[in-house]
Amino acid sequence: MMNLFSKLSTWYFSRKALPYWSIILLDCLVILFSGLLVYALNNGIFATKGIFWHLSLTWGVCLVPYLVGFRLFRTYSGIIRYSSFVDLQRVGFAVLFGVVCVVTFQEFTDFSPYLVYIRKRDLVLSSLLAMSLMWAMRVFVKYFYVTTFRQSKAERAFIFGVKQGGISLAKSIQNQDPAQYVLAGFVSEAGNMQNRILMGVRVYPFDEELIDAMRRERATILFVSPLKSDSIREQPDMVARLAEAGIKIYVTPAAQEWDGRSDLTHTQLRKVEIEDLLPREKIEIDMEAVGRLLRGQRILITGAAGSIGGEMVRQIASFAPDRLILVDQAETPLHDIRLMMARDWRDINAYTLVADIANKSRMEEIFSEHRPAYVFHAAAYKHVPMMEDNPCESVGNNVDGTRVIADLAVKYGTRKFVMISTDKAVNPTNVMGCSKRICEIYVQSLDKAIKEGHVEGVTQFVTTRFGNVLGSNGSVIPLFREQIAKGGPVTVTHPDIIRFFMLIPEACRLVLEAGTMGNGGEIFVFDMGKPVRIIDLAKRMIQLSGAKNVEVRFTGLRAGEKLYEEVLNDEEITLPTFHPKIKIAKVREYDYDTVCQDIDELVGLGRSRDDMAIVGKMKAIVPEFKSRHSKYEVLDG
Repeated sequence: MMNLFSKLSTWYFSRKALPYWSIILLDCLVILFSGLLVYALNNGIFATKGIFWHLSLTWGVCLVPYLVGFRLFRTYSGIIRYSSFVDLQRVGFAVLFGVVCVVTFQEFTDFSPYLVYIRKRDLVLSSLLAMSLMWAMRVFVKYFYVTTFRQSKAERAFIFGVKQGGISLAKSIQNQDPAQYVLAGFVSEAGNMQNRILMGVRVYPFDEELIDAMRRERATILFVSPLKSDSIREQPDMVARLAEAGIKIYVTPAAQEWDGRSDLTHTQLRKVEIEDLLPREKIEIDMEAVGRLLRGQRILITGAAGSIGGEMVRQIASFAPDRLILVDQAETPLHDIRLMMARDWRDINAYTLVADIANKSRMEEIFSEHRPAYVFHAAAYKHVPMMEDNPCESVGNNVDGTRVIADLAVKYGTRKFVMISTDKAVNPTNVMGCSKRICEIYVQSLDKAIKEGHVEGVTQFVTTRFGNVLGSNGSVIPLFREQIAKGGPVTVTHPDIIRFFMLIPEACRLVLEAGTMGNGGEIFVFDMGKPVRIIDLAKRMIQLSGAKNVEVRFTGLRAGEKLYEEVLNDEEITLPTFHPKIKIAKVREYDYDTVCQDIDELVGLGRSRDDMAIVGKMKAIVPEFKSRHSKYEVLDG
């Protein structure tokens, strides 16, 4: 029987809404029925039977003012299945208008012998009954629309969080149409809230029994409100069990991106990603101080189309610089940055320039025209295995390109030059890491030469050094996602390999703070938090995806790859700074003239394309460079 009713309701609600005349007709029939029923109850069935047609005619005449009320208050304009409190108000006002008109008409008009006089009490009672029935009809239709039609096609969901964020999200879910989700329960860690009823559903504890509770309620989704993001991150085992049970976890904007007052909606939801679960501490940055320095300035960003460079563009644009000069040799992603600037930052003068940083004449044109006050140098070749195979390109782009940009910054009076380096520059075991260490050496020695008066200029050179950023182009997380989507295998080089990870926006904020606050000559080292085993990362991503039987395959360490990355050299010491997450690495100083001579020789060898000679010279410049799993190990003696 219920199955038949469900099919009938689905058939009815799948059709178009009733036309307005149908709603008016139904309301008129309700008024007529109410009038006859009240008269019969007050005067008896037999008395009513004798004057049934006269009584029906009387109520037919009385319908006229009610029809006027329907027209005035537009009770028919809404769709019954979407009825709201406003629609019920309209019905109430229309009925009130009708009964007042009928009572007034009776007071001042003699009744026709064909009509029956209806007492005021009967008029009022019948109107109240009619209004109640009209309300009930609308509520009944809406209830069955929600419970049998809307919810039949929607996924049932729990919401983790019972404060403003969770309540706001629940209201959004209940008001959506067509319904994607149905609220089936809340989840709370607070003992005083558990097992209570909130918005018509039960509040469950966030413990091992949650999965069973969700199964009983046929819920397949867990929405996490902003203030509960840390709770999810701190309980990876619970998240793993939820994922294994087929529960899809969605997160809302992070707490720092939500003001705690504005409404949250289901459209802001996204499926939880591995980035949301990696352990990390919140990093506080004084972005107002950074903004005061960069506001109204001309700022050049190299590598502006890359992962770090693109985020630097977005963050610096928010400080309203006078001009942004965005340089990259990758045409397509740079075009995407250009479109983003035109869409989101129309008031900023942004110049997107396709250029090779090692092309001195081209870069001189750019510096001569724009004369930037700040340079953020993010351009570099970064992939370790590729640079092992192409050391000449690593030298040409990373080393010579950095020298070109740094020299032009001095020549054209740039105030601050911020170079973005890598933890692979510490005790390098590969060509890429060594090339970045040589870049560090060059800009540090140039800064020292300026301070000592050997080179004329005002530019301060600052280096920032950090590890892997989550989700950067070509990094392990996008690779794992692609492999999981294809059904595996997920390839990990070694079961013990670990890496430090940081979110791209966090890394860029630290770069901005360190770069703008530094006095020149420093290498700023970022606290990357706790290291993550890559095998654990791969397994967690497989669990979150819901994929089954995805193999994890070990492929062996690649050329130049370390089991772990260091942030500081063994001989280095660190000094505290203005920020607990940023320290200064103290490294040995180099003579500028000697460094220039070494780089001239290295760049010359790069043009010869003699890989062994190039890497040999790099090892001479950076004696701690010891190759691993590479053909260049023979050069280490």
